[in-house]
Order: sequence, then structure tokens, then C-alpha cells
Amino acid sequence: MTARCMAIRILAGATLIASAATVGAQPYPAKPIRVINPAAPGGNSDIVFRVIAPKMGEIVGQQFVLDYRAGAGGVIGADMTAKSAPDGYTTAIVAASFFFNPALIKNLPYDTVKDFTPLGLVVDIPAAVVVHPSLPVKNVKELITLARARPGQIFFSSAGPGTVAHLAGELLNSQANIKLVHVPYKGVAPATVDAIAGHVQMTIASIPVVIENVRAGRLRMIAQCGETRSPSVPDVPTMQEAGVPGFVVSSGFSWVGPAGLPRPIVEKLNGALVKAVNDPAIRKQLLERGADPIANSPEQHAAFIKAEIEKWQRVAKQAGISPE
Repeated sequence: MTARCMAIRILAGATLIASAATVGAQPYPAKPIRVINPAAPGGNSDIVFRVIAPKMGEIVGQQFVLDYRAGAGGVIGADMTAKSAPDGYTTAIVAASFFFNPALIKNLPYDTVKDFTPLGLVVDIPAAVVVHPSLPVKNVKELITLARARPGQIFFSSAGPGTVAHLAGELLNSQANIKLVHVPYKGVAPATVDAIAGHVQMTIASIPVVIENVRAGRLRMIAQCGETRSPSVPDVPTMQEAGVPGFVVSSGFSWVGPAGLPRPIVEKLNGALVKAVNDPAIRKQLLERGADPIANSPEQHAAFIKAEIEKWQRVAKQAGISPE
């Protein structure tokens, strides 16, 4: 081989290496980002993320694409996320079941704290305590008094065992020393319909689920369950204001990635979330849907996840619910 041919080959090889290095060094993100949704389309998490996704995509320069992986109470989608490569191209939007499952499922295929990277709490959607108008109570104090006088005679509906309403009802039983009877349904819709019909006297559901029926007089909201009053129902007291300290129940929609995400990627994604959620037009849309905008830091989000898991483990234990 001549010296000229060898030089050409060396130059070609160097060019290929340089090209590969350039591709590998492309700034993040270089392609669309998948957002796994462990629930079916049309739910609160779906609605919330669709509000913020366009603005976030504009900020980072790539689309956020929802990928629905419903099933097993959110476990399937969460497991896919935990087992994904920590490259920033697979994330997930998870709901309350993410925090409940450690208390309800004995052998989860992942560790809810160790196997995920918190990217930020997106919104908080408080639950509300609503009763059928025929129940002679107009506030929480009257509900507790009546429940103590009629133990085991007031029934509350839920979307099923281990759901927000079920655990919230058990939390109220524990903290108020009463005995409300749980009636599980196969979904939030039938649970709400039977509360409206008066087949059960009360339910605990997210504010967006019940707000229109409250406004129409088909249900009476006696308290909301957020840390503070929701702008959606500013005249309704919180459970804590109503005399039940520490009673906070909400569906916090968390944005997470697999464990091990590099810090620069975490900061870029969290920064996009914060900017999008704090956009005035987006905040207005979220509030109109009964969602309280949060967009906290990864560190605050990590503390929130840990605290929620511990809280619901205590509630399940007090209610005698064992992991299965």
C-alpha cells in the first residue's frame, strides 16, 4: 500500500470517528421524549399533561409523546419506566396509585423510592368529601356526630379497594373514631353515580369528578381535602379547618424518570416543567380543571414521594389492609 493510500484511509477513519463523536455529543434532547402514562386515555393525568406538554416541548425543542400503558393499578407503566435506560428519553406521569401500591402490593417489581428519579410534582388535585343531599349534615362536625350516633350505618363509595376514596374513608374512620362502611365499585363513574342516586350516602372523590354535580345540587360538598383551599372551591373549608388535623388527601400527579438520570437532564426537564406550569395561560387552564399547579424542585418532589408512601402505609396498617 502506498503512503498516499494509507494517508487517505487514516483520514477517512478519522472523519468517521469525528462524525460518530458529533452524533454522540448532540445536545439533549435530540429526539422526542416518551411520557408513559400508566392509566387509560381520558383520565386526569392525561388531561393535565396535555395542557402542559406543548409548552414544555416548545421550551426543550422536542415533543413530549404520551404512551399509554394501563394495567395492574399503574404497576405495568411504572415498571416499564423503572427498567428504561436513564437517558432522558423515557419518563412517566404517575398518579396516587404510585404512592398507594407499596402499602397494597407485597411484591412490587420495583422500589418506588430507589428505582425512580423525581422530576417534579406537576399538579395537586385535592379530593372532596361529598354527601347526598338527603344526609342531614352540612359540615364535617355534623357528619362525625351523626356517624358516631349511627356506627356502621353510613356508606361511602369508592372506585375500588385500595383507591383514593377507599383509603381516604379509612383515614377518616381512624382519625375521627367513627365507622363509615366502604362500598367498592368498578371505577369512579359508577361510584359517583350511586352517590348521586342516594344508594350510598357519601363519597370522597377528586374535585374535578364531582364539581359539576355539586354545582347542580345533586351532591353537597362539605369539605375539601387539600393542604389549603383550592381556588376551584374557595368557599369550602379544608378537612383540617373543619377539625380533622393532618387529613390531607389528594391526587398528586408526579413526573418521574428511571433511576440514574444525569443531573443536567434532570435540571433541563424540571426547568421546562416549572416554566410551563407557571405560564399564566397554562395556570389558568389547570385551575379551571380543578388542578392546583405545583411544579416543585426534584428535591422537594423526592421528599413528597417518601412522605406520601409512609402516610399511606400507616393508613393501610390502621385499617387492617395487608399487602397482597
